[in-house]
Amino acid sequence: MANDATKLAVLIDADNARPAIVEGLLAEVAKYGTAHVKRIYGDWTKPDLNSWKDALLRHSIQPIQQFRYTVGKNATDSAMIIDAMDLLYAKRFDGFCIVSSDSDFTRLASRIRESGLTVYGFGERKTPAPFVAACDRFIYTDVLGKTDGGEERPAEPVPRKGAKELRQDTRLVNLLRDAIQDADDDAGWASLSAVGNMVGKRAPEFDSRNWGYAKLSGLINAIGLFQTEERQVGNGKHIYVRIKKKPAARE
Repeated sequence: MANDATKLAVLIDADNARPAIVEGLLAEVAKYGTAHVKRIYGDWTKPDLNSWKDALLRHSIQPIQQFRYTVGKNATDSAMIIDAMDLLYAKRFDGFCIVSSDSDFTRLASRIRESGLTVYGFGERKTPAPFVAACDRFIYTDVLGKTDGGEERPAEPVPRKGAKELRQDTRLVNLLRDAIQDADDDAGWASLSAVGNMVGKRAPEFDSRNWGYAKLSGLINAIGLFQTEERQVGNGKHIYVRIKKKPAARE
């Protein structure tokens, strides 16, 4: 659940993002805190960024002008990195949201984390692995929204994968199995929230929506290799999970 006291700076690379994601993006950011700064960087004199205008006005995002001084050189990245460091040194924020699919922001994400702040990355599936790994959490933008004639519209669910396909995803199964084993008690049960936290630390891009499931519990149940149960803990209910035991062999 979001903590409204968590102050976030949202920095968007207009050359590597699309206006169709903005509504879903800001809704996702709100899960982690409050966006006290919302800036987007690009050369706004160029017609290819005109489609951003309505989205920026609607969501009160501040456009930062950066001319393209040399063809083939991305001055936008440099301007965004400089501003990010200024905001970091101001010591007014708890985390940053970097919206880009560009590997040039890998070192920036690492530097911010070195200062003890949280980094949330947002980008397309083509985002290079080093940038993804440099973030505390990385969310693929295709689960937030899709382009439809340049207009914003709600995200369409990623096609839901069935049990057979999920079990064939060796990395997914191993991530979940290892996290459960690391967090379980003597009976093999582990809190689902603890499992989710462990998986997220090992794979920042992990998100049950990538497989078409809104919640981690739904994904785990769909795989069919794990057992879940709901328990009353204090005033609330919590889900626990464990690896299914193999049936005993018949003699």
